[in-house]
Amino acid sequence: MISNKMQKALNDQINAEMFSSYLYLSMAAYFEAENWIGFANWMKLQSEEEYSHAMKFYKHLVDVEGRVLLAAIEKPKIEWESPLQIFEEAHKHELYITDRINKLVELATEEKDYPTQLLLHYFVTEQVEEVTTVAQIIHKFKLIGDNNSTLYLLDRELGMRAK
Repeated sequence: MISNKMQKALNDQINAEMFSSYLYLSMAAYFEAENWIGFANWMKLQSEEEYSHAMKFYKHLVDVEGRVLLAAIEKPKIEWESPLQIFEEAHKHELYITDRINKLVELATEEKDYPTQLLLHYFVTEQVEEVTTVAQIIHKFKLIGDNNSTLYLLDRELGMRAK
């Protein structure tokens, strides 16, 4: 049986993951409006991945006889100054989610909640990948600078991301 404290923390994480999905979808919509179709594709797939993370927490709560309690999702930002700014904000957001996951690991350890600890190992590894991937994309943006031809190639490269 899951503790009330752990259940609340996991429900809060479901909301954070749903917001992540919503934020990346908003970023995708911005990119589509600006005709950056490859960047939009990358963000739509990222949105789907974040939704799947929320559902992993959802399933875990159900499996351990906890109660899923959904809350309102905060409205995401809808305007940015540049593609680079969007990816910088995505990086900042992934660092925020990483911190949340780390705090969940600490709580699960304190609570001696071994099933949740096992679930969270997946997310610890996942967050390393998420932060690294976005940091690498930001590095490419900075190498490109204001070169529109090369920016077009990066858009095309990120557009090739598949599920």
